[in-house]
Amino acid sequence: MSEFHEELDASGLNCPLPILRAKKTLAGMESGKVLRIVATDPGSVKDFEAFSKQTGNELLDSGEEGGKFVFRIQKA
Repeated sequence: MSEFHEELDASGLNCPLPILRAKKTLAGMESGKVLRIVATDPGSVKDFEAFSKQTGNELLDSGEEGGKFVFRIQKA
C-alpha cells in the first residue's frame, strides 16, 4: 500500500475500539492527510466502511497483510 502520514496500530482491539482510536487520531490530523490503520478484528472491515461513509473521510483502500487488516483513510 502506498504512502501515509500517520499509523495507528489497533491490533488486538475489538469493536468499537479501532474506530474510536481512528476517530481520535484523525481529529488531530490535517485535512488531506492519510492515516494507516492496522487491525485484527474481522469486524473492522465493515466498521471502517461505515465509518468513512458517516464521517466523510475517504477509505482509500483496505486489504490484508500477514493475517491483519490494513486500511488507509484520508481525512476530509
